[in-house]
Amino acid sequence: MKLCAEEIGDGITCIETHYIRPGLACCHLVEAGGVAALVDTGTSHTTPMILELLAQKEIPRTSVKYVIPTHVHLDHAGGSGALIQALPEAKLVVHPQGARHMIDPSKLKAGATAVYGEAAFAQNFGELTPVPESRVLEAPDGFTVDLGGRSLVCVDTPGHARHHFCLWDERSRGFFSGDTFGMAYRELTTERGPFMMLPSTPVQFDPESWRQTLDLLMSYRPARMYLTHYCAVENPEALVDALRDQLDAFCNIARAADPSNRFEEISKGLRDLFVERLHEHGSSWSEERIDDLLAGDVDLFAQGLDVWMQRQES
Repeated sequence: MKLCAEEIGDGITCIETHYIRPGLACCHLVEAGGVAALVDTGTSHTTPMILELLAQKEIPRTSVKYVIPTHVHLDHAGGSGALIQALPEAKLVVHPQGARHMIDPSKLKAGATAVYGEAAFAQNFGELTPVPESRVLEAPDGFTVDLGGRSLVCVDTPGHARHHFCLWDERSRGFFSGDTFGMAYRELTTERGPFMMLPSTPVQFDPESWRQTLDLLMSYRPARMYLTHYCAVENPEALVDALRDQLDAFCNIARAADPSNRFEEISKGLRDLFVERLHEHGSSWSEERIDDLLAGDVDLFAQGLDVWMQRQES
């Protein structure tokens, strides 16, 4: 896979991870004071490209002090162990509820295999390398990473997952938001701006916590968000209402679905919602083209909403 990286200002580089398809997921290299950190990792397939970027930028591997997955879903953290092996001075900074899964990733592998199947797991994620416990830093709310005088503050942000934090970067007035501030594929941007999507993926979707988290993020008055899906979006205050609206719409679709056929009905409801909202957003894409791009996301989002409804009923 070819290295694709983009300098986006303030010492931040967006790195294409080549997860499933180009433009779906990225990670970020942050530099300050002669040291560096990686925020999210992609999968183990991404690691060689990250190392190639470091070489191109003449950043010694020993200068990378931190690897920081926002949460342990494998498109964000699957390459953590491989990177820790390759970066001798780096510590893994991870949410306390996710640390054990980085030290022993067997449950992560089992869970992802159950969702994707064995063949797709191998193709998409490759190997999961355990991270030695001695190199793991658990990061509770407020934990601060000093990156050459640049502070990156871990802010606990449940909603997408209980083990999710976002990183507040005061220098750029931006959050590295993982999945918490949603997804904005560049292909779907129109004259009206990014098209935001809310990833209600399995298995810890919690809409009430997510609403509170969005309010918390906005209380910082951020100028931008660095999304894993995909890259930077500006003026998040103008975008957040779309995510709040989707939270309500997703929950209504899930609650209205017949329990005997819930997954299929949720999937159809989400698909119809995205087609309608994209056309309202000024997209000229056909329904078939939208389906081609979003079918995998719709499937995962529907699984997450189905699991959420099962929890409500138990």
